[in-house]
Amino acid sequence: MRRVVTLLVASAVLAGCSMEMPYVRPASPAPAAFPTGGPYPAPPAEAATSIRYAEVFTDPRLRTLVDQALANNRDLRVAAADILAARAQYRIQRADRFPQVDVTGRYARTGDNGPDTGSNKGNSYSAQLGVTAFELDLFGRVRSLTGAALQRYMATEEAARAVRLTLVGDVAEAWLTYAADASLLRIAEQTVANAQRGVDLTQERLRGGVAPRTDLRQAQTILAAAQADVARQRAAVAQDLNALQLLVGAPVDEALLSTSIEEAAPTLTQLSAGISSDVLLRRPDIAEAEHQLRAMNAEVGAARAALFPTISLTGTAGYASTTLSSLFKGGAYNYAVGGALTYPIFRAGAGRAGVAFAKAERDAALATYEKTIQSAFSETADALARLGTIGDEQAADRLQLEAASDTYTLANARYRAGDESFLTSLDAQRTLYAAQKTMVAIQLEGAVNRVDLYRALGGETAP
Repeated sequence: MRRVVTLLVASAVLAGCSMEMPYVRPASPAPAAFPTGGPYPAPPAEAATSIRYAEVFTDPRLRTLVDQALANNRDLRVAAADILAARAQYRIQRADRFPQVDVTGRYARTGDNGPDTGSNKGNSYSAQLGVTAFELDLFGRVRSLTGAALQRYMATEEAARAVRLTLVGDVAEAWLTYAADASLLRIAEQTVANAQRGVDLTQERLRGGVAPRTDLRQAQTILAAAQADVARQRAAVAQDLNALQLLVGAPVDEALLSTSIEEAAPTLTQLSAGISSDVLLRRPDIAEAEHQLRAMNAEVGAARAALFPTISLTGTAGYASTTLSSLFKGGAYNYAVGGALTYPIFRAGAGRAGVAFAKAERDAALATYEKTIQSAFSETADALARLGTIGDEQAADRLQLEAASDTYTLANARYRAGDESFLTSLDAQRTLYAAQKTMVAIQLEGAVNRVDLYRALGGETAP
């Protein structure tokens, strides 16, 4: 029996040739460096080797929410289950590289009670160790399939990392959106209060015969619009909280929320991409696409190997006896070893078609890999272009807000003194309200731009 087992184990580790082409990483189809000059910020001397979310999101409340999301989010649980499934599939495929050894025990009782033969009854016992149709991987077919399964498993891990990265960014963006809508709600409530005072003043002037009825109606129009905005913003704040709770996967403590974008936006650190676009290779979606490409390269090797003969071994060794007491004695031992060679003579071109199909799938995976790199470069360049210009826009909007606020104060004072028409005061109030909302929007956009750059650069999801 030892000779049989030794032969089978030696066959299992037999190193054959491989039909798989050596993998060479394709050249990046994106420019080697990120754009500079013009709207783009000046690059630093070197880019950060890693970008952790705790370094980008400095507010401890936001970091707490991110930690909770990474622990509770259901999409992450699905991704974790996908990893376990891919790992199991890889282990199943890897098992084909080794022989399957089975132990079989049998007992049989036979007899013939016919009238001519008399009684002929007997017992038989057997115990055998066997290997059935173990394929000698001389051309690397099974090895290539195992390699493909390994690359798909690794691709699944990168896909899960991409889900984590997206989740971290989504939580930060939802937290910022809540803060912005809270600011808009406060501005709308302040506008309602100012508009109500304007309505009250206009009614007094109307009763005194100083103002026409049209002034009152115009003041009421501003008040109604602001009241509608208050109702709309209350709904938006509630919906923002619902969205944040969905991402976190658990109820959100309101103490972890920011009540204004003015408070929340400065807590995000400004990032820089550096000069070389090679930093994009750490993005999980690019790593996932490359693992899929490597898997398809292995599939081509397996398809090529399938064109060659298949050699399989079968072996059994064990004992057989008519009595249980003598089953394991020397005379009861027996063994058998055999082999089979299979070579397809005619398959109507199915084998070569299998190779062509695998090559087409590899070409598609290559195009997907290259497109992923190009998309990553575009996303990063877009984020950098906005990063380089948003500061100037914020400064201009801030100046506009200051001017609008001063204009409203002066126009309102002149109207109260009777030196200005109500229409001027009304236009000043509308301009101020619009400028306040614009300022909130640009602050939110600036903060979200930093989140976008964190995601575009493939930030780490560890704190």
